[in-house]
Amino acid sequence: MVGSGVSVRRDGGLVLPAVAVVAVLLIAPLLLVGDESLRLFVPGHVGSVHGAPLTLQNYVELVRPAYARYFADTFRISFIATLIALLLAYPIGYRVAREARPRVRRAWIAFLVVMLFLSILIRVYSVSLAVGPAGFGRGLAELFGLSLNSRGYAELSIVFGLLHCLVPMAAIVLLAPLQALNPRLVEAAQALGAPTWKAHATITLPLSARGVLAAFMLCFTFSISAFVIPLVLGKGRVLFVSNLIYSRFGEIGNYPGGAALSIALLTLSLIVVYALGRAAGSRWEK
Repeated sequence: MVGSGVSVRRDGGLVLPAVAVVAVLLIAPLLLVGDESLRLFVPGHVGSVHGAPLTLQNYVELVRPAYARYFADTFRISFIATLIALLLAYPIGYRVAREARPRVRRAWIAFLVVMLFLSILIRVYSVSLAVGPAGFGRGLAELFGLSLNSRGYAELSIVFGLLHCLVPMAAIVLLAPLQALNPRLVEAAQALGAPTWKAHATITLPLSARGVLAAFMLCFTFSISAFVIPLVLGKGRVLFVSNLIYSRFGEIGNYPGGAALSIALLTLSLIVVYALGRAAGSRWEK
């Protein structure tokens, strides 16, 4: 008993530096942002004035329809891009996980890692050129019945930009759960007469559902916090909440308004992720 108590104290001591770093670099800034969001903003000043009174006005303004549209666009486009990314990444992850040749598997993983860490600016401007008039933009716009200068095409461009980042990210996350599956389960189902698609739908997909949920949460949170992608590809027609936050902080100097937007986006994101986790958890418990 004494030895176990010493071990617990030793383990706790090892965790303390990490806790201190998280408290200083994450929790403290969030508290400062939360405090700033409750301060009164005086036009003509950068940030809240010293000793500004507490107010909920910054949050009351977020109820206006104009702000609701920013949030709706952010979550809607992010959700669509995340679903498409999972549909594309799942077969890629499965193909890599089931590759029998180690050298080829390592090459695939290396390619996905390189794509994952490729500069976001290179990604965005390459997509911008590809979907613009100099690329296949005109044909793509005609395919979807859109104009190159329309809001709908700007949303489509943002989805393409997000997919460029999300697909390798989701594929890497899905590798571990797909590699852990026993391939003989699918083979047994096929031997009993099940079609290939049905064997994967009833065996592979349910057994890897936790990995799919993890990939969804990671990709969704990345999408709703994206800044450069909607800024460049949206071309001013479609902006995310992150762009509005930057405008409040960097262009207007309205720190309380930007802080309120930040807290609102963080809160809504946590609610969505928590709700998805709870829904998936209750389904697995059944």
